[in-house]
Amino acid sequence: MATSRKVFINLAVSDLKSSMAFFTALDFTFNKKFTDDNAASMVLNEDGYVMLLSKPFFQGFTEKQICDTATQTECSMGLSCESRAEVDEMVNKAIEAGAKAMDATDYGFMYSRGFDDLDGHHWEYIWMDPAAA
Repeated sequence: MATSRKVFINLAVSDLKSSMAFFTALDFTFNKKFTDDNAASMVLNEDGYVMLLSKPFFQGFTEKQICDTATQTECSMGLSCESRAEVDEMVNKAIEAGAKAMDATDYGFMYSRGFDDLDGHHWEYIWMDPAAA
């Protein structure tokens, strides 16, 4: 039997308040119970969260060096959308909030468009035709 799990993605950020403002502009909310001067709990859904962590606080969880997102990609986070229009709407909001956008990719049955956030973390918004899935 498959186990349902919550997911917590931890990202190092340079300026926590600026990152929170950026993601608020993309319509995300934060769980105030798990948000302070070092960390912000961004809600994706009831089972998914992105923990935005100040770089010094993040460093306390690892002995490895924090990735330089100006020259390296640590991962790519993909979020689903209900339509192609919503993909464009969300990426356009990210651009308005200061993101660096990528070109769209259109496979016919799947459409995606990405951006790098204020700290260079790579995000993709994706729509898939339900009939193709």
